[in-house]
Amino acid sequence: MKKSYDVRWSETSENDLLSIVEYIAIESPYQAYEIFKEIKKRASGLRTFPDRGRIVPELLDQGITLYRELTIAPWRIMCRVSEITVYVLSVLDSRQNVEDILLRRLTGLKL
Repeated sequence: MKKSYDVRWSETSENDLLSIVEYIAIESPYQAYEIFKEIKKRASGLRTFPDRGRIVPELLDQGITLYRELTIAPWRIMCRVSEITVYVLSVLDSRQNVEDILLRRLTGLKL
């Protein structure tokens, strides 16, 4: 029997998703809802296949391999897999400078 993981969203990732949905809803509430459903669906798929996606390239360049990402263009769902839990950590717009966002979040610096 295949192992099932618990998928948990961090407060940051929930806020990221809310910001995306609110921004899109200004122009199209229907599209915002569809994007919300797709992002949640893809993340919930980590329950049975937690290592899907790739290692976050910006972090891999620094030798950090603990974090993976799924892409739903243009968004990137970043997560970390533990023994029984997948933690969804961020949902970022890939059109932004992801390195700066990650650096700011990891260090608390204002860039």
